Amino acid sequence: FVALVFFLFQITAKAAVIFVTLQYNVTIPATEEQSAETISLYHYGIKDLATIFFYMLVAIIIHAIIQEYVLDKINRRMHFSKTKHSKFNESGQLSAFYLFSCVWGTSILVSENYISDPTSLWRDYPHTLIPFQMKFFYILQLAYWFHAFPELYFQKTKKEDIFRQIVYIGLYLFHIAGAYLLNLTHLGLVLLVLHYFVEFLFHISRLFYFSDERYQKGFSLWAVLFVLGRLLTLILSVL
Repeated sequence: FVALVFFLFQITAKAAVIFVTLQYNVTIPATEEQSAETISLYHYGIKDLATIFFYMLVAIIIHAIIQEYVLDKINRRMHFSKTKHSKFNESGQLSAFYLFSCVWGTSILVSENYISDPTSLWRDYPHTLIPFQMKFFYILQLAYWFHAFPELYFQKTKKEDIFRQIVYIGLYLFHIAGAYLLNLTHLGLVLLVLHYFVEFLFHISRLFYFSDERYQKGFSLWAVLFVLGRLLTLILSVL
């Protein structure tokens, strides 16, 4: 309801625009050498907190939709125990988010030629201006992990698990916000896609394991890719 109010209020009030649309737009005029069209790039600022807050509300809504119309229906059919029920919900939500982020992040890497030209990860640093897709990606990443805090209450997380979850969420926010604020967005995007792919494999393997405990192959593949992913992360960070 709060998200809907912000969205409708945007139509009549300019102040609400900062909650829905990206801020700090910089228009670069066209030149004969670089581009035949004007380019719109973005940097960060304090107003981004308002945009993150709005999309945090949207993330809560999407979380509830996935929970009610997908995960809860599966839970009722499988008759999981309370422990499995909680872990199944966690893996279900995270696997959907990781898959979405991997696909979107990979499309940005391809469209911005970061894969074909790896030197762009560090060339011309600091990357103070970033394209629309890149900024929106980071805004949604921060919004998603901030939404995980109220979800601890909504999901009735056990008291003994709250500290672990807070540390887990805090580490994601620390690293994503660090890449965003320190203008390491190019490198951060590559590392996030790499990390999310490995984590997606783990959580999807856990979902299959809950449906059939004989399923173990996914965890074996995850163990190998986890090590390779960390090695690649170290190499890219050093470069």
